[in-house]
Amino acid sequence: MSGHSKWANIKHTKGIADARRGQLFTKITREIMVAVRQGGNNPESNFRLRLAIQKARDNAMPLENIERAIRRASGETEGAAMVDMTLEGYGPGGAAILVQALSDNRNRTLQEIRNIFSRHGGSLGEAGCVAWLFESKGLILIATNNNNLNTEKLALLAIDAGAEDVKIEDDHIEIYTKPEEFEAVRAALKQENIPVASAELSMVPKTTIELEEKPALQTLKLLRKLEELDEVQLVSSNVNFSSAILEKYHEQD
Repeated sequence: MSGHSKWANIKHTKGIADARRGQLFTKITREIMVAVRQGGNNPESNFRLRLAIQKARDNAMPLENIERAIRRASGETEGAAMVDMTLEGYGPGGAAILVQALSDNRNRTLQEIRNIFSRHGGSLGEAGCVAWLFESKGLILIATNNNNLNTEKLALLAIDAGAEDVKIEDDHIEIYTKPEEFEAVRAALKQENIPVASAELSMVPKTTIELEEKPALQTLKLLRKLEELDEVQLVSSNVNFSSAILEKYHEQD
């Protein structure tokens, strides 16, 4: 994963989408409900539910909302059934894009995602066309620009706790783990009172590509539009955007 900076590259597009707190709560509610329906309503024995609840807490989602989502998924209240969707496609310049969604209407969501790809110079592909380029990893981000952290010591702590890889950047640290080691590493950081900016299971590309300016900017816009759909939970790409491209995108946005 050397040279890859997934969270830093996508952070701004995710931040724009998630800035609408109501939309973020909708996404988290969907995740909680699917987790309950797949593994039961006990977070102690349901890994996916534990992660969803932790994400809700990280984003200051009211406890009442969390409990309501669990009750709905448990059948205590009415609610439409939702299904997991994984869609694969290509962006401008051949970027590989993986979209994970939760929807109560598969055909509608499929059409919405297809339209976004089409309008922004991309196209949906067949199942399996890009999924092989990605692997599931725990991804923890620690901001360092406003914290007096010893980055080397922190990296060693994460590795001792089970992290696979640690990438130190100018203003943040990215910690990668196997999915099964994710909670242990996060707990070790929490025990040392290290502030975690973001922690999630993500689809990380095995290798990355760089694009010319025009397709790179088009791809960023495509990723943002996909993130803005309520049904979309996670968007992953194998593009490594340079700082210059990201700055230019912000100027145009």
